[in-house]
Amino acid sequence: MDRISIKIVDLHKTFGGQRVLDGINLDVEKDKITVIIGKSGGGKSVLLKHIIGLLKPDKGEIWVDNVDITKANEKELNRVRRKFGMLFQEAALFDSMNVYDNVAFPLRELTKKKEKEIREIVEERLDQVGLLDFSRKMPNELSGGMRKRVGLARALVLDPEIVLFDEPTSALDPVISLSILDLIRDTQETLKKTYLVISHDILGMFRIADMVAMLDGGKIIDYGTPEEIKNSAKRSTHEFLMATKIPGFLEGGEK
Repeated sequence: MDRISIKIVDLHKTFGGQRVLDGINLDVEKDKITVIIGKSGGGKSVLLKHIIGLLKPDKGEIWVDNVDITKANEKELNRVRRKFGMLFQEAALFDSMNVYDNVAFPLRELTKKKEKEIREIVEERLDQVGLLDFSRKMPNELSGGMRKRVGLARALVLDPEIVLFDEPTSALDPVISLSILDLIRDTQETLKKTYLVISHDILGMFRIADMVAMLDGGKIIDYGTPEEIKNSAKRSTHEFLMATKIPGFLEGGEK
């Protein structure tokens, strides 16, 4: 597993008789951007909650750092979680804290670093996301795109090995969405971390992905580079992309 950050094996989950995950198998490669694309309500968020140990599967395994987190005790699970940073769909900022204190929060809560070192780290992360001059602003003074940038700075502040993104462009206009996607790509290239993104924004995700996993019907129906997915001969993949009505995706694949 040297080149694999997360290994998901035959993962199943059912809620109230509805099968949401139906045998997920996926290797998330180290130091790359892997995007899981799927329709809204198709199980992407459920899968993400399994990966960080918030949900337990009915069956299956999730390996992170040689630990199957589906069977890990609380101590092991907390140790593995320290390897993750996460950008939530709504950024999940603390409204009572300014930008600086939001980003500093994980360092103050989870480390014994002195305030001088915390300041250096926070300012470096805010500079990376282009918000160093906004450190004293409150969340309600920020646009949606700026809030996402603050959320990304906070996700990176503990120097995680793996960063998870839950619909990073949701509720943003197209121009701001592109700027967030470019920021995701730029920070990954700079920091050389493993990024795992879940989204229904197929066109946007093809812009940043090294690898794409297509989730449909509770299964990974295709996996590969964006070019391989675009030109896939699998009928299910072709039909999925056809449904997006995105020009350029329609010439490849089985008719």
